[in-house]
Amino acid sequence: MLVKTSSVKERVSQVEWDVRVQLAAAYRLMAHFGVNDLTYNHLSARVPDSPGHFLVKPSTFMFDEVSASDLLKFDIDGNPQQEGPRLKGGVLVIHAGIYAARSDLDVVFHTHTTANTAVSAQEEGLMMLSQHAMAFYKRLAYHTFGGFEFNIEQRGPLLRDLGDYKYAILRNHGALVCGRNVPQTFVDHHFLEMACRAQVGALAGGRPVTTIAPEVCDFAARQYETIDPANAGGKDWAACIRLLDRVSPGYSD
Repeated sequence: MLVKTSSVKERVSQVEWDVRVQLAAAYRLMAHFGVNDLTYNHLSARVPDSPGHFLVKPSTFMFDEVSASDLLKFDIDGNPQQEGPRLKGGVLVIHAGIYAARSDLDVVFHTHTTANTAVSAQEEGLMMLSQHAMAFYKRLAYHTFGGFEFNIEQRGPLLRDLGDYKYAILRNHGALVCGRNVPQTFVDHHFLEMACRAQVGALAGGRPVTTIAPEVCDFAARQYETIDPANAGGKDWAACIRLLDRVSPGYSD
């Protein structure tokens, strides 16, 4: 039986609590929109007033169970900031590794969806077939699969391949979307997921496909960077929170 954590709101700063609520909302929204891989995959966020620490769901929780108080806090070396074991596995390798190496990134989403995993296995990677793909034109890293990312020695190759990028396709594995805040990262993940779904659907037809010209891709990518949802979630995040308040209000507990 899942044991829920009592509220930690009175024991953390207001800025930490705000990020906890946003991150819990992102978990539940992902579940609502069908981004699920049982208890696997993680969304994490750096603690704003303590940048050497980050928040992530318990490894035994599914996305739709997470509330703000359930989120666990670790330092970037994997030491727990509450009672419990040291961090290990993919969260230590991927999430803690990125926070340690990239001070410009405060949020890390790692998912395995049917669509992004399918695209990760296609030789071309993400193709410029849809307007959703434009956001990632020449902004997407690729990382070769080297086994389940459980071992700390796998961190180096991942960070090397990610380089200065915010987004990566993990070959034969899934996707990595990073950002500066939870709402913006959620919207970016949505655009990548839509681009992957469009590609899988287009290629499934068995007919020739039309790609978008490079000069148009470059223009559209720069356009995307100027819209509010790509920077702070904007109207899309606000609408998603209204949705969540209707269908799964316990996220903010």
